[in-house]
Amino acid sequence: MAQNYILLETIELTQSAASVTFDNLPASGYTDLKVVISARFDQSSDNAVYLRFNGNTSASYSYRYLYASGAAAASASGSADIKANAGIAVVSTYTGSTFSNSEIYIPNYLSNSAKSFSADNVQENNAATAYSTLVAGLWNPVTQAPISSITLLPASGNIVANSTFSLYGVAALGTTPVTGP
Repeated sequence: MAQNYILLETIELTQSAASVTFDNLPASGYTDLKVVISARFDQSSDNAVYLRFNGNTSASYSYRYLYASGAAAASASGSADIKANAGIAVVSTYTGSTFSNSEIYIPNYLSNSAKSFSADNVQENNAATAYSTLVAGLWNPVTQAPISSITLLPASGNIVANSTFSLYGVAALGTTPVTGP
């Protein structure tokens, strides 16, 4: 990884959890954030990974995504007051011991304006169906502020043990970033 990507925190679940939260994000030293996910959910069908900024459940989120299953491709969009669709994960009906791979990029997270994000996701499954998605999203709350926390959660059910979530800070080129933990 480039020298301006600094690992800030990794969370590896030792037991199932309803969500994962990165708290106390750096208030300086970085321009962007990147979240790398390897996850599996315990429910059998709904594979959506949602995100929420600053614990805010009354803000305006919107997103558009493209997805493909190997047999067909489509697009969809949505908006919500409590969370944004940021991708997909492997569910319990998929091949055992496999996990999805996702990257969420959040530029300009310290600004006092609307925040955009993008995500690239892929599932693993030894069957006819496994999905790949690309997501573009926007968080546009009434009171705009820097992002201080990121929560990731399944649409339903739990995230299973051994799922991992890593948060990277992206420093401006030519700067010496604050090192992670």
